[in-house]
Amino acid sequence: MDDSITASPNLVAGANQPDYHLLNTNIPRDYSADIVTDIAAAEEGLACPECGKPMRAARGVEVGNIFKLGTRYSDSLGCTFLDKDGQPKPVIMGSYGIGVGRLLACVVEEHHDDHGLIWPVTVAPYQVHLVLLRGKGSSLAEETADKLYVELQAAAVEVLYDDRDESPGVKFNDSDLIGLPIRLTISERALSQGGVEMKMRNNPEKSIIQLNEMAARIRSELAALQAEINATVLPVEYND
Repeated sequence: MDDSITASPNLVAGANQPDYHLLNTNIPRDYSADIVTDIAAAEEGLACPECGKPMRAARGVEVGNIFKLGTRYSDSLGCTFLDKDGQPKPVIMGSYGIGVGRLLACVVEEHHDDHGLIWPVTVAPYQVHLVLLRGKGSSLAEETADKLYVELQAAAVEVLYDDRDESPGVKFNDSDLIGLPIRLTISERALSQGGVEMKMRNNPEKSIIQLNEMAARIRSELAALQAEINATVLPVEYND
């Protein structure tokens, strides 16, 4: 019996007959239980056992799991330890895991739009997606992209360099699908405007950044993204 029954008078109970119920039943007058413990499943609106406020239901994802293995495998493998009396006893085992695949699924579910992923900067495989758009018969864009790639790496910025011979549409679609935090596009058009086109994955706006300001600007944008995530982190008190 759930322990809430002891504080809940005049309840409806089964009558052990089809289509019949008993009204206004009370413990211990009408029935008793061999075991009284907390067995009721929590539901939306029920009181929180800690603070008493109504609880709410929300979807979750199992990121980690624990298996109590007991002595099943230690018995088979002969894995033992000596107790305080010097007698061998089987090791009690447990398995504690966090799945990388589950973590990726959680990120995708929470951080995406109609075009693809939007990686949080804390877990993005790369911080910057450098996209080269080669001009007709000109090597200036390629030379600039190669140089910027080296400069960003020297500034400890993780860069994915797309120098494929594909159309701009294909490259931009792939960039949105991959979803790295910052996209830099080097093209003759951007260079003619004085710099490199920068676009944040979570913002449709684009801007032209001067080449000599690029490394500092990227570090600033990455720091801002990190600060935005840090602001959502809630400290949890650790109890010994």
